[in-house]
Amino acid sequence: MPTFTTVLKKFGEKGDKTRWTYIEIPTAITDELKPGQKTTFRVKGTLDDYPIKLIALLPLKREDGSGTGFMMPINATMRRGLGKEEEGTAIRVSLAIDTDPIPQSVDLLACLDDDPDAKRHFDSLAKSHQNYFSNWVEEAKTPATKDDRISKSVRGLSMGMNFGEMIRYFKKQH
Repeated sequence: MPTFTTVLKKFGEKGDKTRWTYIEIPTAITDELKPGQKTTFRVKGTLDDYPIKLIALLPLKREDGSGTGFMMPINATMRRGLGKEEEGTAIRVSLAIDTDPIPQSVDLLACLDDDPDAKRHFDSLAKSHQNYFSNWVEEAKTPATKDDRISKSVRGLSMGMNFGEMIRYFKKQH
């Protein structure tokens, strides 16, 4: 498992990444993990002693113009787990490829079992598109919101919609 030390960085004004906290992953490390990789891939490992898994490394055009590489967004949960928030703070990083499957929402799958049309359409979607529905359901902060999202997902899937179509459809309903 490759290990290196880096520092927390923050984007300034950078479109949808404005004010993100992240770390740059050295090219030597990504080449060791996935030689020749140019697109997003998932890793697991540790940040200092904080365990991580199912974390995406995203392509990054380096600000110094030295080419492209990868970065790892460091979300608020990760920063709290590290106990580090400040830009420039050093972090010891150990990474390995994460091939574990992304878990699906158990609650969503149970409800899909009750609607054969929705289940059939869900199963026909690419795994990445199934994950849009599952992640949206699991990111709900309250049980009521989760129930509402499951209901909308099942209804949209039974109508043959993909995730984006379902979101737009229910947005128009309000």
